[in-house]
Amino acid sequence: MLEDAQPTKEFTDFWNEVLAPKFIRFRHVLVDGLSGHSDRAFGSLEISEGERIVDVGCGFGDTAIELGQRVGPSGYVLGIDCCEKFLEIARTDAQTADARNVEFVAGDAQDFSFPGNFDFCFARFGAMFFESPVAGLRNMRTALKPGGRMMLLVWRTIDDNAWFKIPKETVLKFLPPPGDGARSCGPGALSMANQEMVTGQLVIAGYHDIEFQRIDSPVTVGRDADDAMEFQLTLGPAGEVFREAGDEALQKEADIKSALGEELSHFSIEDGSIVMNSSSWMITARNP
Repeated sequence: MLEDAQPTKEFTDFWNEVLAPKFIRFRHVLVDGLSGHSDRAFGSLEISEGERIVDVGCGFGDTAIELGQRVGPSGYVLGIDCCEKFLEIARTDAQTADARNVEFVAGDAQDFSFPGNFDFCFARFGAMFFESPVAGLRNMRTALKPGGRMMLLVWRTIDDNAWFKIPKETVLKFLPPPGDGARSCGPGALSMANQEMVTGQLVIAGYHDIEFQRIDSPVTVGRDADDAMEFQLTLGPAGEVFREAGDEALQKEADIKSALGEELSHFSIEDGSIVMNSSSWMITARNP
């Protein structure tokens, strides 16, 4: 059994101290919404029984548990995340699912000491938050055997993601953009949208056979317009604007919520839930 590391960096502290309660509150949006992208990615993924897999930024552990089912009892999945509160939920869910071949460890994938015996390394919407992307990607590669495979899911541009763009534009009608000193969880959700830049990072990190494939998937951002509005003001680009505006946001909160709720209501489907467009890159590469 691997021992937990104790991440203490600014960004990992921000995850544990500020973001974890918010992510847990909107787990129903995040897990269900993100699964549309990982389901598409896993549909094209060839995994054999008995393989060893590491899931980087595993969050609530849903993908790690699914991968554990794919590799079977003779296989093994290690889920790593810097947020212990996420891992508490992941371990409980793994126990409920009787996923005995799945282990979760707290640590920062940028400098965690991986045993270099994994066949596959996976990261769903986690690598974008690496403080040092090249260092993080290189360290992920150290987990892989020679010829081992890697897959990243990262968001494409804000223009390709209505669920980011429309709420942010709405909130910016009332509030200023965050300043340079804004506290954050890393470079940000959209930091790996540029294909040319990320290709360069992967090459520097030592990967070969790099390929990008676009995935477009609807994402349910709330059970209704109010739920979606609260989600957007809590997390994501709109939430960052709202949080960093401080007292000004509180003074204008009623008007912001009214405007944002109205915008989001345009995306309501028959059952009242709010469904918007999202787009990601599925990036695959190999360790030489």
